[in-house]
Amino acid sequence: MPGTLPGEVVRAVVRDGRAEDIEILEASADRVPIQSQTYAECGVAPLQHWASAPYLAWKRDLVVETLEREGIETEVEATVATPPGVRRRIALHARRDEDGQVVLGFKGRRSWRVVPLAHCPLSDPRINAALPSLAAVAAPFLGGAKSAPTLHVTVTDSGLDVDITGVERSGRSADVAQQGVRAARMADIARLSMDGEVLVMMRQPTVRFGRATVPLPPASFMQASPVAEAAMVERAVAAVRGAKRIADLFCGAGTFTFPLAEVAPVLAADASAGAIAGLKAGAGTAQGLKGIDAQARDLFRRPLSPHDLKGIEAIVIDPPRAGALEQTQQFAGTKSVSVVVGVSCNPATFARDARVLIDAGFVLERVTPIDQFLWSTHVELVGVFRR
Repeated sequence: MPGTLPGEVVRAVVRDGRAEDIEILEASADRVPIQSQTYAECGVAPLQHWASAPYLAWKRDLVVETLEREGIETEVEATVATPPGVRRRIALHARRDEDGQVVLGFKGRRSWRVVPLAHCPLSDPRINAALPSLAAVAAPFLGGAKSAPTLHVTVTDSGLDVDITGVERSGRSADVAQQGVRAARMADIARLSMDGEVLVMMRQPTVRFGRATVPLPPASFMQASPVAEAAMVERAVAAVRGAKRIADLFCGAGTFTFPLAEVAPVLAADASAGAIAGLKAGAGTAQGLKGIDAQARDLFRRPLSPHDLKGIEAIVIDPPRAGALEQTQQFAGTKSVSVVVGVSCNPATFARDARVLIDAGFVLERVTPIDQFLWSTHVELVGVFRR
């Protein structure tokens, strides 16, 4: 029930199967003050009222229970916590209010209303500082009364990278684009794009992965929290030490590739040609790497075969939420692979794919839950398999 905790006594009105007008009669000892009323109104960070220790234990339990449904037992470590104030990616909705002012924030629960965001406790301070300027950037792209484009904001080493999606046809004229460009320049936005198409770039957005400085393509994916990313990378690198050749699958722009290339030569593959181009460019900035072979390849339609993986001794795989069943099934036929590190944002598809590896003779040595999205119901993980 939203806003409640295990063991609490509450009174609520149930409408259409939903509990509403919830009143806490007996509060849990684990209840803590909320950090943001905006979050409460929007359903963002729905577990912000739960004390840290039981909250993190609950996330670990989610992973344990998901694995058990596939008949998998293994060591599940304590959940790695992520502090507030470090999130470097955020999606903000924009809309005009009744007075014509631009409102930037999150959509309310079961509503199209945008709840204004004055401060986001989860986000990097650079995002919070830019909120007024981001509203000005959004303003030209607001067309009709129902227009509500989304600003996808990413903190990079060069400044903010902003990609706007959901712009109506009336907000796609050359004049509107020029107004947006002027606002972006005034706000010192590093790059402004629409649906991945660059409108203006004052500075190339870059990020550090290991020893490399990588130019990010527009609308590119990065882990939301650098703290969570560091925890994932640390575990992946530790698991593959000693390997003579490594594959990094669904590699993106090189989050794992560059740290892995300090250990051994890396075969890196991802469907995004832009991400692979950024990875290749980043490779030219790094010294002392063992070598990187980067390929743009759709691993769902054309998974790497045992032949393609010949000589590979360790694999790191970080697929999207759908998992990577087609690619994982290919690992059974490999002979040189002795360790697989699975990084996942979806415990259910991880468990499904883990069953394939286990049935092929791998042992799931341990799993580490990662709380990348603080105060949410979402949990990520790193699992280490050995043949």
